[in-house]
This record gives sequence, structure tokens and C-alpha cells, in this order.
Amino acid sequence: MRYTCCFFGHRTIRETEELKERLSAIVEKLITEEKVDTFLFGSKSQFNSLCHQTVSAAKEKHPHIKRIFVRAEYPFINESYKDYLLERYEDTYFPEKILDAGRAVYVERNYEMIQNSDFCVVYYEEACRPDTRKSGSKIALNYALKQKKRVILLP
Repeated sequence: MRYTCCFFGHRTIRETEELKERLSAIVEKLITEEKVDTFLFGSKSQFNSLCHQTVSAAKEKHPHIKRIFVRAEYPFINESYKDYLLERYEDTYFPEKILDAGRAVYVERNYEMIQNSDFCVVYYEEACRPDTRKSGSKIALNYALKQKKRVILLP
């Protein structure tokens, strides 16, 4: 049996060497011990970019793993944009059920990734969130916990 992992977290993070090393070790363990072979990515965050870099580096050692970009924008894309995305991912899709999500599109996209994952690697720091704004990362984290997903919390 093979498993899937998604990533989500704050748009801006404290990107330290310790975080990079820990994330790399987590990805390696997910691949070798937990049999994860598919990684789902969203967009619009430093954490997502770091995770993509980390999984892409792991792909050199584990060429069987797949990186999938779950779009929250552009439900229909032309071939040139798809080709561009497939330079960095093995596949991409737009979840049909988020088509009319409006401003909640990123929250709904994260729900989609969580629902289709066995593991969630999450970057969330309570202290970084202003009280005046809802945190999409916290909403997604709470949803993952409610869905009883195996959550790996960073930093």
C-alpha cells in the first residue's frame, strides 16, 4: 500500500537551517518508512516552496515519488501553462468542488488536499498570527486533526 502527504502552512516562515534539515529528515522518513509516494502541494507560501524544494531533492534519490500541484486558481489551463507546471510536478489538477468557493478557495483547496492525504506536514506558529485575522493554516490544521490525519507539526 502507498500513501499520500500534503503540505500547508503560513505564507511567511522563519526559514532556518534547522527547519530545512528537519523537513528533509521528515520527507525521507515518510518515503522510506511510511511508504509515502505522492506529495500534494498548494501555492502562495514560503513553506510550500521549501517543501517543494525538499521533495524535489528527495526525488533524485527516490525517482518513483510524485509531486502533484493542486491548483486553487485557473480551473482550466492551456497546454503551455500545463507544460510549465509539469516541469516541476508530475501532475496538476483543479478540484471541481472548489469552483464556486469564492474567497474561501484556498481553505477549500486545503480541505481537498487533507481529504486525499494520509499525512499532513504543517508549519503553524500561534505567536505569528495577529488576532485580527483568521489563519488559513489554523483552519486547515484543525480540519486535519478533526479528520484524524497523521499531522507532523513544524517548526
